[in-house]
Amino acid sequence: MTTPTGHGLMVELDGPFHAIKDHWRSCVTADDVVRDPSQSLEEARDWTLEHLVEMANKGYAVAGFPGHAGTVAESVAHFEMMALGDLSLNIKSGVQHGLFGGAITNLGTQWHHETFIDDVISCELTGCFAMTELGHGSDVSSVETTITWLADSEEYEITSPTPSSTKAYIGNAARDGKMAVVFGQLHVGEANHGVHAVLVPIRDQNLSDLPGVTTGDHGHKGGLLGVDNGTISFDHVRVPRRMLLNRYGGVGDDGVYSSPIGSKNARFFTMLGTLVRGRICVGSGAAMATRKALSIATRYALERTQFRHPGLGREVTLLDYKTHQRKLLPNIAKAYAYGFAVNEVSQQLQKVSDAAGGDPSASRELETRAAGLKALLTRWANDTIQVCREACGGAGYMSENAITLIRQDADVFATFEGDNTVLLQLVAKALLVDYKKTWGDMDLRGTAQATAKLLGGRFMERTAAGSSISRLVAAAKLKPENQRLYARGWHVEMFEFREQHLVETLARRMRAASKSPEDEVFDAVNACQEHMLEAGRAHTERTVLEAFVEGIGECKDDYIRAKLIKVCDLYALTVIEENRAWYMEHNRIDGTRSKAISAAVDALCLQLRNSALELVEGMGVPEEWLTSKMLMDAGGQAVEPSHVSVHNLRVPELAG
Repeated sequence: MTTPTGHGLMVELDGPFHAIKDHWRSCVTADDVVRDPSQSLEEARDWTLEHLVEMANKGYAVAGFPGHAGTVAESVAHFEMMALGDLSLNIKSGVQHGLFGGAITNLGTQWHHETFIDDVISCELTGCFAMTELGHGSDVSSVETTITWLADSEEYEITSPTPSSTKAYIGNAARDGKMAVVFGQLHVGEANHGVHAVLVPIRDQNLSDLPGVTTGDHGHKGGLLGVDNGTISFDHVRVPRRMLLNRYGGVGDDGVYSSPIGSKNARFFTMLGTLVRGRICVGSGAAMATRKALSIATRYALERTQFRHPGLGREVTLLDYKTHQRKLLPNIAKAYAYGFAVNEVSQQLQKVSDAAGGDPSASRELETRAAGLKALLTRWANDTIQVCREACGGAGYMSENAITLIRQDADVFATFEGDNTVLLQLVAKALLVDYKKTWGDMDLRGTAQATAKLLGGRFMERTAAGSSISRLVAAAKLKPENQRLYARGWHVEMFEFREQHLVETLARRMRAASKSPEDEVFDAVNACQEHMLEAGRAHTERTVLEAFVEGIGECKDDYIRAKLIKVCDLYALTVIEENRAWYMEHNRIDGTRSKAISAAVDALCLQLRNSALELVEGMGVPEEWLTSKMLMDAGGQAVEPSHVSVHNLRVPELAG
C-alpha cells in the first residue's frame, strides 16, 4: 500500500502523464511485463515476442501513430512504464513500434501509413530498423549500402557492396523480422542524393530469408536476451518504387528525383531529426530501469540490519549508515530531477511534432536536448545500477533479486541510439555555432571556423521556468554569503557559470584551431574533444535543474512541495559537489565552501532518510513489479520495510 506522501510525490513526478502511468499501474500485472531471469536465449526470445503481441493487442503500443489514439508525448510515457518491467520487452517494442513503425510514420507518406501501420501495431508485420553497419555506426552519412534507381523497371535495387556494409546489431533481424527499413545511399543516374530509407521485405511468412537477403544471428549477448539482434546483407534485392520512404525525397512518376529540401546534408539531418523520439525513449527508459534498481536497493536497506548499535543491543538498519545514505539518496534525488526533465522534453517533442516542420529552431533545440539527456541519463543508469547492486551485498548478486538483470540489460543503452561521446559533442556544437551551418558541407576546418562564431547568449536561454528562475537568481544575490548555500538561485548561478565558462573557453580554443595549418587541423580540433564533452554535460545538467524547478513551481500541495524542495536541494548540491574541483580551479568556491557543500549533502541525506520509503514510492515503480525475493517473506508476500529509523538520529534543520 503506497503511503499518502508517496502517492502525492508520484502524482507530481508523473506530471501531465499521471493518468497514463497510473493506468499501467492499475491494469498491467507483473506477469504481463516481468520476465524470469533464468530463461534460456530461445525462451527469452519466445517470451518477449509473445508478450509484445499481447501488450500491443491491449492497446499499449498505439500512441503516436497516425489515425490512432494517443499523442507522441504519451508514447514516451508508455515506453517509460514498459521499462519498469522487462527491458527486453521494452526494447523489442522500441524496435517494432518506435524505430520500425516510427520510421514509416515520420519518413513515409500517407500511402505508407495506410498500407503498413496497422500491421506494425499488431505485430503482424514485424520489422527492423537497418541503419547501423559493421563499418559505420555513429557516422550514418557514410553508410555503404546502396539504393539504386532502375528506370527501366521502376524499381529500387538494394545492395551491400562490401563486407563492412552488412547491417549489424539490428533488432528483430536474427529471427522475427519480416521487413526492414534500410538506410542507404540513393543513386539516381550518376547522382548520389545521400542517405534515404527504403522498405525491404526480408523474410516470407514462414520466416525464411527471401531471395537476395542473408540474415545472421548475433546469438547470446551481454543483456537483452529477448531481443533477437542480427545481421542483414542484400544482393541486388529489388523493390517497387513506392517502397522508398519518400517524404523528404524520391523518384516521382516522371522518373526524376525531387526533394522539398535542396541540400543533401540538410535533408539528411532533417530525416534523422524526425527520429529524435528514439533518443528520448532510450534515455527515459534507462532512467526508469534505474528507478527500479533504486527501489529494490532502498527497500532492502530499510529492512536489512548489520552490526549492533553500541549500548542499545539492536542491529543497525543499513540506511542508518551515512555511507549507505550517500549511495542511494543522492541518486534518488537525481531520479526525480531526470523525471521532471523527461516530462519537459516529452512536451517539447509534442510541440515540434504538432508544428510538422514549421519551427526549425524548436526542432534543433529538441534534438540538442534529447541528445544531452540520452547521454546523461544512460551514463547515470549504468553507474547507479552498479551502486545498487553493491548496496545489496551478496543478495544483490543473486538473479532472483532482480538487480543483475536490470544491470546487464541497461548496459547497452549507453551506446545505442547514438554513442554518448558523439551525442555530447553534438550538444557542444549546438551551443557554439549557428546550427544551420552545420547542415552545409563542412570539413574539420569549416567546423572549427563556424564554432568560433558564438550566438551571443543563445546557449544561456532558459527553459520553461525562465521567469521564475530569474527571480530566484535575483533573490539569491540579496542573501548574505553564509545563507546562499541553500538558495535555489545560487544553485542555478553555479550551474550557469560552469556552462557559460566552458562554452566560452571552448569557443576560444576552436577559434585558435581554425587558424591551424591544414595538416594540423585534425589534431587541434581533436584536442578540444574532452572540453566539448564537459560543455555538453554542463548544459544538460543546467536544463535538468531548471526542469526540476519548474516541476516544483507547478506543485499545489504545500507538504509535497516542501519535500520536493529538499530533494531538489540534494540534487543541486550533489552535482555541485561532484564538480567542486572544477569550481575551485576556477575560483568560484574555496576550500571552506567546498567542505560546507559536502556537509550540506550529508545533512540532506540524513533529513531525507526517514522519507526514503515515500521517495521510492513516489518514483512510481509498482511494488508487485519489483519481483525481488529478498523483499518477500517466506509466503512470497512483500515485507513492509520500517522506513523510520529505530535510532535517535539527530536531524539538523537546514536554512532554505
